Amino acid sequence: QVQLVESGGGLVQAGASLRLSCAASGRTSSSYAMGWFREAPGKEREFVAAASWSGGSTYYADSVKGRFRFTISRDNAENTVYLQMNSLKPEDTAVYYCAARRSAIKIYNVWTMYDYWGQGTQVTVSS
Repeated sequence: QVQLVESGGGLVQAGASLRLSCAASGRTSSSYAMGWFREAPGKEREFVAAASWSGGSTYYADSVKGRFRFTISRDNAENTVYLQMNSLKPEDTAVYYCAARRSAIKIYNVWTMYDYWGQGTQVTVSS
């Protein structure tokens, strides 16, 4: 079992930056692919970004691609995954969740492929 706890959300103005963190505990000796998803009111859960165990492979949703707009990274020594979010837009407003799945190599962009989830952190971007 792995427990995930997100932090770093908040209320910011459009154009600002936030860095979300996801701290893992429990059986962290195994290899896990990590992902970030978000869920806005009235909308389905949406893929944001994912990283392989090594961090060498990453994948982003089209909505967050762009010049350093969102960046996923991980520090396996600290059992923490980050989501750096720059140039935030009102449409980025959502609850952001991190997720984990045992995988040494692959990454996943479908939420049903993940086994473990955090409780979520609210990100609100005002215009």
